[in-house]
Amino acid sequence: MAIRVFAPAKVNLTLHVTGQRADGYHLLDSLVVFADVGDVVTAADGKGLTLAVTGPEAGGVPAGESNSILQAARFLGVEDVAFTLEKHLPTAAGIGGGTADAAAALQAVALLRGLDVPADVLSLGADVPVCLRGKATRMSGIGEELTDVDGLPGIWAVLANPRVGVSTPEVFKRLQRKDNAPMPDHIPPFETVRDLAGWLADQRNDLEAAGIGAQPKVAEVLAALQRVKGQLLTRMSGSGATCFALFGDEQSADSAAQEISVQHPDWWVRNTRLGGKNL
Repeated sequence: MAIRVFAPAKVNLTLHVTGQRADGYHLLDSLVVFADVGDVVTAADGKGLTLAVTGPEAGGVPAGESNSILQAARFLGVEDVAFTLEKHLPTAAGIGGGTADAAAALQAVALLRGLDVPADVLSLGADVPVCLRGKATRMSGIGEELTDVDGLPGIWAVLANPRVGVSTPEVFKRLQRKDNAPMPDHIPPFETVRDLAGWLADQRNDLEAAGIGAQPKVAEVLAALQRVKGQLLTRMSGSGATCFALFGDEQSADSAAQEISVQHPDWWVRNTRLGGKNL
């Protein structure tokens, strides 16, 4: 028997850095949604723990002991699973590729072996808990405080990555201020994507300036997204280098993705619908 689990790209529509604990962990307040593009993790019975990596983005994936999928399997205490990762998301891209793969591996192993996924999986990565949910969520604390977000409209977007990795520790190191204001206590419902984009414009990704400092190509991606017709908001996701633009309809997003792909054929560009399991 083989179990296949989709590992969608995670997009931080907002990312407010609100503090830093004594142990070094940063406190965040983020509105997280998931895309309909992502990786696929397959788990089957095997001899020992093995991982085969396929797909168009396989080249950047570490296949050794440090791989997040193998770490997730060991976390559950299994040693006899053969994994296949069909990789479609770029690595070190700010859209949760590695953590989404780890969450998918946890789910796949749980189904394959009849196990429960433990409630506390933070040790595998701050984004693993939210990736396990795979739906629109307000993520706070160090990633352990998760609240459903209802009332989001259908969101069409373009994701663009210039195929350069960005070090998350380096971005946080460059962050000038770590005690920023959180989002408002209440995230309202929105009738349209334009309404949502207007609200998001008053929010932030506090890592964006630091991300540009660590990798100037982030600014180039943002500028390219800002130039396309119909975009309602552009922002960096996570710690970069992937950025997104929001659109009111699928046709506008598709046209924008095609335009950027022609202008920058070496970039990873996808049009997608954002939301999650509640799409």
